[in-house]
Amino acid sequence: MTILVDEARWPWRGRRWAHLVSDKSYEELHQFAALIGKRRAAFQGDHYDVDEAEREVALRAGAVAVSSRELVSRLRAAGLRQRGPRRVIDSA
Repeated sequence: MTILVDEARWPWRGRRWAHLVSDKSYEELHQFAALIGKRRAAFQGDHYDVDEAEREVALRAGAVAVSSRELVSRLRAAGLRQRGPRRVIDSA
């Protein structure tokens, strides 16, 4: 399982946010997100947004900290990067 999380550096609503992705599959990402308490409705097409506290939970649960550049690069290499507004991809 390779779950990646970048730096929490994106400001919104008084908090800083990071991106949580899988470089293997969306199903792996959904399973990990559920493990750390994220709701499926929070899925953003190819990632979950996590605030600083959730990022720490993800890291303790086994996510790997990477730079934003590496996160996007690995997502693209896996064929899982989605583009465009409000991406919705689900294999269900």
